[in-house]
Amino acid sequence: MREYLPILLFLLVAIGFAAGTIGLSSIIVPRRKNRVKMSSYECGVDPVGDARERFSVKFYLVAVLFILFDIEAVFLYPWAVAFRQLGLYGLVEMALFIVILFVGYVYLLRKRALEWD
Repeated sequence: MREYLPILLFLLVAIGFAAGTIGLSSIIVPRRKNRVKMSSYECGVDPVGDARERFSVKFYLVAVLFILFDIEAVFLYPWAVAFRQLGLYGLVEMALFIVILFVGYVYLLRKRALEWD
């Protein structure tokens, strides 16, 4: 049980620090409410219109495709690190991976999935 004592102590210090910081900030912070502070703020633009505005499906499609291609590009980093150990087999596999990515990208361009209008 002695091995877990430092972990328990660290956990108690972390929880105490978090609770103390939140409690102290709620006591110290001045509360001067006015119309400007209570208004919504979105990237420096005043909010106009209904907050429940519908977005086009293309917006979500482009967002999902960005995430998809971004995650697939992340797979290139481990390959680049282990390039010498993988040899020719790794090169062929990565070339196949990039060809599949490229074919998917060309398909999206031909279907005009990345156009906003």
